[in-house]
Amino acid sequence: MARYTGPKTKIARKFGEAIFGDDKAFEKRNYPPGQHGNARRRGKKSEYAIQLMEKQKAKYTYGVLEKQFRNMFKKATASPGITGEVLLQLCESRLDNVVFRMGVAPTRSAGRQLVSHRHITVNGELVNVPSYQLKAGDIVAVREKSKSLETIERSLSNTSNVYEWITWNSATKEGTYVSVPARIQIPENINEQFIVELYSK
Repeated sequence: MARYTGPKTKIARKFGEAIFGDDKAFEKRNYPPGQHGNARRRGKKSEYAIQLMEKQKAKYTYGVLEKQFRNMFKKATASPGITGEVLLQLCESRLDNVVFRMGVAPTRSAGRQLVSHRHITVNGELVNVPSYQLKAGDIVAVREKSKSLETIERSLSNTSNVYEWITWNSATKEGTYVSVPARIQIPENINEQFIVELYSK
């Protein structure tokens, strides 16, 4: 399936935050892209423009295309709970995201690649579908043959993130998706209510 492969710093500048993770280029030029950059006068955005931008930010953050994102929204709408919160929980429950959260990969796109290249198992079974939805209690591990991969070793040595809803064992290179995170536990700066309003029109 197609994925955005263009310049990530340009997208981060569009939203005014480093949505793809640490970005030195963004830190130097953290103003909107374009010929006039910071000097350009921008009129007040319409309600629709704000809602659309929030949806795009969520899609870029989690690396999800429109069709997948809309399907997740439909699933969230049909589920009990607050639709916007459930939508973000579905994004967080994706296997590629959890691989990233566990520190096995430095970015979500790297996590997607590890899953696609069959380096990750779920409950002992190989899973190569990045969008695979994890359930509470699922055990995510690095495949035995892949445990010595330099990219995984480097990522794990550089990570310091700890999440209450995930456990990780560095010795065995496996972790548990303990529970679906509550909204307050999801660190992403996304206003999910704007997305709900956009899709509900």
